[in-house]
Amino acid sequence: MNKKILFLHGFYASGQCIPALALRKAFAEKVQVLTPDLPQYPKAAMNLIKDICEREKPDLLVGNSCGSFYAQMLVSIVGVPALLGNPHFKMTEFLKQRIGEHEYKSPRSDGKQKFVIDDALILEFAEQESIQFNNCNPYYKERVWGLFGEQDTLAHFEPLFLEHYSHSFHFPGGHTPTADEVYNWYVPLIEEMLHY
Repeated sequence: MNKKILFLHGFYASGQCIPALALRKAFAEKVQVLTPDLPQYPKAAMNLIKDICEREKPDLLVGNSCGSFYAQMLVSIVGVPALLGNPHFKMTEFLKQRIGEHEYKSPRSDGKQKFVIDDALILEFAEQESIQFNNCNPYYKERVWGLFGEQDTLAHFEPLFLEHYSHSFHFPGGHTPTADEVYNWYVPLIEEMLHY
């Protein structure tokens, strides 16, 4: 297993979410799939991802939703191509409608299942949003692919994605892919991107 994928989960999720587990199962014999729990705040999440990339040298970033938001920003910084599943490029819009206490939808390794969305969190996401495409590099125009669920009711950013990148694909699912959708749609694209 000399190839590695770093999977970046969505905002309400963890490294134990359904897409993460499905990827680990799909590639069990072939590719190492890293699925860390990401911090709630974007700067801490980005720093953790950079540290993992430096240490583990993944061949591909695979994101879902907020994880795709991070992956897009880090591609040219860490020098790794990415598959962005249902990227959410306007996290502030998402968060402003959900101020208050929430629970993660899958277990976190630290055991903390509750978190709070507040103005400080929204402000930090706003700072990242305002610079999210600053590091776009023509070299990665062909190396960042987008995968968009046709039933996604949360993120509709394919037009914005296509302002910066060339390869866009669709699958007949919603915002968070099921295990079957991961096997049927994500895995073939990942295999193509890894060229193995």
